[in-house]
Amino acid sequence: MGTTRLLKGFEVELYTGRPDGTVVGCAADAARELEGFVTEPDQRNLEYITAPDASYTTQRKLLLEPRRRLRQWLAPRGLTLLPGSTLSLGDSHRFERSDPLNDYHGYIESTYGTRVVTASVHINLGVPSMDALFAGLRLLRCEAALLLALSASSPFLDGAPTGAHSQRWLQFPLTPAQVPLFKDQAHYIEWMDEQLAAGTMQNVRHLWTSVRPNGDNRPHDLNRLEIRICDLVSDPDLLLAITAFIELRLQQLWQESGRWDPLLASSLGTSELAALADANDQAAARSSLDAQLQQWSNGEPIAARDWLASLLASMAPLAEQLELTGRLSPLQNVLEQGNQAMRWLSRHQAGEGIGAILASEVRLMDSQERDPLG
Repeated sequence: MGTTRLLKGFEVELYTGRPDGTVVGCAADAARELEGFVTEPDQRNLEYITAPDASYTTQRKLLLEPRRRLRQWLAPRGLTLLPGSTLSLGDSHRFERSDPLNDYHGYIESTYGTRVVTASVHINLGVPSMDALFAGLRLLRCEAALLLALSASSPFLDGAPTGAHSQRWLQFPLTPAQVPLFKDQAHYIEWMDEQLAAGTMQNVRHLWTSVRPNGDNRPHDLNRLEIRICDLVSDPDLLLAITAFIELRLQQLWQESGRWDPLLASSLGTSELAALADANDQAAARSSLDAQLQQWSNGEPIAARDWLASLLASMAPLAEQLELTGRLSPLQNVLEQGNQAMRWLSRHQAGEGIGAILASEVRLMDSQERDPLG
């Protein structure tokens, strides 16, 4: 693989509500009246998808344009866009169906309830080769906890802190409960067929894990990796920085597979690696940058913040070569000042109410969309 920029795109889930942070659902009406928006099973959040493009500058515009249109549609209704990945001010005890006649939505509600009523961003990167795709899948699966540590934005639920930095990832029902570290596409196809036959997955999309292969005819026709672990990142520059980090990790892997492919470079077996990755994800959900993780190379402990700093140092020459050094700069701010969840918790511990925190973050989201660079 060369060092050509990868195609990338985003699936963004957002909450709608009042400027004081109260969640108010209107997904069905918004999706009906606005091009490019689709509903989630619960009407309190909705989704838009950016078209694939290799350019970070273009993707920044594609991220902000739908938000601006949605905000204009919401304004006459007294509503706005809300930050965060959980129902920070409630009510998580009640499911609000966006389409009462949709049988799949009914299945989601009856099986999972409001555990799935979260907002997030899924990052897709195009990968043309199956060998490169599954090597990338292995690496990102083993380092997904670092991406959650950077993006955590859900410390509150129902008007109270939960004790976690990503309540979303702790409550979201990972399905199936155990997913192996795939050796290649044949392994992936065989495993998927087994899950569908056993009923542990309802369809090919029902693989809810930190990172998964994606394509128009899964599991056979694949062309991209989908990173699903990130909480909602409302700051477009931070989201693009996380994406650049992922792209550089993939390029590093493809240049030095013997060093970076866990299948080749780890002293641990594949079952151990899968368990390690899942445990790291849970630790990052609880403590994000402060989490003690296990390195996939040898199982040794390392702080998430230190692991990220080490990887950023290792990719600096390649980042300069690909002219991505500037794109990575927001990550240094996160390492020094904390992610969104950590900053919110610090403010709350200092005596600020959750409603006041959310109201100020609503205004910050609005100001980001007014940025002329986007």
